[in-house]
Amino acid sequence: MRVLVCGARGFIGRQVVQRLRAQGHEVIAGVSGRADAGEVQVDYAQDTQVETWLPRVQGLDAVVNAVGVLRDSRSRPIRAVHADTPLALWRACAQAGVRRVVQVSALGVDTANTVYAQTKRAADQALLALDAQAALSAVVVRPSVVFGKGGDSSALFMNLARLPLVVLPQPMVKALVQPVSVHDLADALVALLTRATEQRGLVTAVGSQRIAMADWVGSLREQLGHRRAPLLAMPMWMTQLSARMGDAVPGVPWCSETLAMLGQDNVGDGADFARLLQRQAVGAGELVAAAWVP
Repeated sequence: MRVLVCGARGFIGRQVVQRLRAQGHEVIAGVSGRADAGEVQVDYAQDTQVETWLPRVQGLDAVVNAVGVLRDSRSRPIRAVHADTPLALWRACAQAGVRRVVQVSALGVDTANTVYAQTKRAADQALLALDAQAALSAVVVRPSVVFGKGGDSSALFMNLARLPLVVLPQPMVKALVQPVSVHDLADALVALLTRATEQRGLVTAVGSQRIAMADWVGSLREQLGHRRAPLLAMPMWMTQLSARMGDAVPGVPWCSETLAMLGQDNVGDGADFARLLQRQAVGAGELVAAAWVP
């Protein structure tokens, strides 16, 4: 196949590119920086017109969108990156006859009211509407917390796990997560492009274990060979203050959007995901060996 992977240098996208190329598919890597051989430069902040995308998607069999930003910025406005540009891409795919589109979204965006969730949800709904009209075949994959080497949030959790005293924001202590290995997620995305093309609609991508956030940090610590550390729940006023301070520092993964997302349960039914993998997904207690250690 000829496949365009947008976000090809990102945490999830590069895993998808590696797998597709290993299987012998022709991959056009959509990148935000300078494009090298086999790549095409895309600007999700500005490429909001169908006409911009039409020449890029001509002759393609499939498109994967793995582009995302956690927070709004002048250089990468979240509404353009998550909603306006993907919508232009979806419409271009429908016009050009691209038969398969896979969108990487996030678990919980259907109910959350953060800007992140609203913009992701808008793109998801637009893509599924085109699928319902038979304009193309589409899948929206919504993972829980994605864990692996190279992920900003993964590094944050690993740094917490290394501390002799684990300090967590109060809302996160008991919030349930179902962390998923980045390798499992990439395997499923590639399966949706190859042997599971009949799958359409929404797919929840989760690991095999539901676990409270505090227990997960403790589990990561144990996987690193340390004993469980004492836990201190940060008071709510301090939690909110730290998130607002994070808002003022570009690139920091801890901010108000993160607090809103991680302060609520992030779990789901993983049956469809396991069927895609043709095996059980990696559980929270195995993630360091499966997705962090090279």
